[in-house]
Amino acid sequence: MIKKTLTLDYGGSFDGQVLDLLISEEEIQERVKQIARQISKDYRDKEKPPIMIGVLNGSFYFMADLLRAMTIEAEMDFIKISSYQKAGSTGTVRLIKDISADIHNRDIILVEDIIDTGLSINYLRRHFENSHPASVRVVVLLYKKEITDVDVEPEYVGFEIPDKFVVGYGLDIEQQYRRLRDIFAMDMPKRQ
Repeated sequence: MIKKTLTLDYGGSFDGQVLDLLISEEEIQERVKQIARQISKDYRDKEKPPIMIGVLNGSFYFMADLLRAMTIEAEMDFIKISSYQKAGSTGTVRLIKDISADIHNRDIILVEDIIDTGLSINYLRRHFENSHPASVRVVVLLYKKEITDVDVEPEYVGFEIPDKFVVGYGLDIEQQYRRLRDIFAMDMPKRQ
């Protein structure tokens, strides 16, 4: 079997770094379909469709594929926060763009690309719960469960992954490589 790798070459601080394939496009798409079936089943008898709220920029591809694979209707909106610089968390969350939808008494499905420290998802759950929705559930593509400190476990998880830096399928490094259909990973220095 040939090992699939990616060598970073984008004029940035990680040029020359070699990343290994972590999750293939085929594995991603199969898992997206499974999650979409489960969400469709869980929300099919609701009076109003859920509101899917994507966390920009990373969840864009995942949310689009998830919505297209679902068999129920859903509204959509986006929120943008910042807690990262280059390849690490800053330890604080800053709201850049809020949603425009009225979520009071509505079922919310927060769509996130990755949960690692848990800082962002904890912030977002509290942020939305302040508007008194009927429910808030989280669907995440990648979950670093071994290092995460979340108030509430995500309800839908694509893949549990080790503590590695990942790019592709919406995830970036210095705003590059989001367009890749596979997800690649590199080892990062151990967290303190």
